[in-house]
Amino acid sequence: MRPNLNLIKATLTGALGGLLFGFDTVVIAGAIDALVNLYHLSPQYKGFTVSIGLVGTVIGALAAGQIGQRLGSRETLRITAILYVISAAGCAFAWNWDSFLLFRFIGGLGIGASSVLGPVYIAELSPAKLRGRFVALFQFNVVFGIMLAYMSNYFIRTLQLGATEWRWQVGVAGIPAVGFLILLFGIPRSPRWSASRNRIDEALQVLRLMGDPNPEAELADIRAALSEEHATAHERVFQSKYRFPLFLAISIGAFNQLAGINAILYYINDIFAYAGYTTLSGDQKAIAIGATNVVFTMVAMTVIDKLGRKILLLVGAAGMATCLGGVAWIFSSHAHQGMLVWILITYMAFFAFSQGAVIWVYIGEVFPTSVRSKGQGVGSASHWFMNAAIAMAFPVIVNSISPASPFMFFSVMTVVQFFTVLFFYPETKGQTLEDLQRKLVHVGH
Repeated sequence: MRPNLNLIKATLTGALGGLLFGFDTVVIAGAIDALVNLYHLSPQYKGFTVSIGLVGTVIGALAAGQIGQRLGSRETLRITAILYVISAAGCAFAWNWDSFLLFRFIGGLGIGASSVLGPVYIAELSPAKLRGRFVALFQFNVVFGIMLAYMSNYFIRTLQLGATEWRWQVGVAGIPAVGFLILLFGIPRSPRWSASRNRIDEALQVLRLMGDPNPEAELADIRAALSEEHATAHERVFQSKYRFPLFLAISIGAFNQLAGINAILYYINDIFAYAGYTTLSGDQKAIAIGATNVVFTMVAMTVIDKLGRKILLLVGAAGMATCLGGVAWIFSSHAHQGMLVWILITYMAFFAFSQGAVIWVYIGEVFPTSVRSKGQGVGSASHWFMNAAIAMAFPVIVNSISPASPFMFFSVMTVVQFFTVLFFYPETKGQTLEDLQRKLVHVGH
């Protein structure tokens, strides 16, 4: 089937949560130095200011599944949109450091929830043959949102707004958040959620609205799948037979952050400042890095099913380890600072081509149906916890040891990742989920 206008509109609206996810996550990069100067923050408190949003993200991600199951993805996404609006307005008008932290935490709740429910809503609405590409739109919007945040920071910097500059940088996120909230009132509930609540006529109506060629048969499949899921609803993920899928999900989530990606995204202006760039020049270079992220995410989306997940991870790990070593060398030698932007652009290309594109696909493939959503939660939690820890530690390590130190650590961890993937990670391309279940759960015994 070809997607009709209603399906495209609903998918793009659900994916807009990804854009806000990316935008809100890194927009702090432009404002953090002004906050440090205004509130006289130590390196420890600087790290805490950045990571407080990630604490909210962990809680939001863990809570989203239960709330979404009760209220439905669409209704819960409306709540996340409201959280985004409150966060943007609150951060812009924060009257002291504590209030800024509170509103940044509220934004984190929205980011965490939308990172879970945006893909869920799209997946539940999409026909099987289009599901992969449609869900991938969410990941594309995340990296597009990151690039927009860097562009927004640069544009606002050129306006020379003085003491209010940082307020505009964090407050502008309210514009797409309000748009997201309005659009969410123009899309239907997920037919899967409606069917789970025995609203059969409503589910059938949505399937017809989305242009399904045989809505009655699709609804029958949904109801059959719901019956099967109900039978395994209380299956525990933390069992010995699932230890290999758990190892894969937890390790790929951790390695994603141990490659240093979000430390670079959050502290990009600081990194360029250590190398002698001005703030405005650093903002320009951040845009180039964000654009690279978008382009190579698109490239990876076209080849991930042809080359395979493992090849992408290996190529990416080798490239990232080399680039991170190069950044550490520049900072330790205090030479060749002009190469920094090119090395970071190359690093971003390798990351987007590998970890950025693979992680959410891989976590979703390695668990059997009975515990897939719970397994995804475990892998996501590993990712967000490591993200928060590194965001908090990065400025402390840079200040107490040297700017080179974290990049040396990231480079070593990416080498460890390369050999872990090489010797332990199975290839999952071209295999049914049922085949993978038999292989991976068997390995876990």
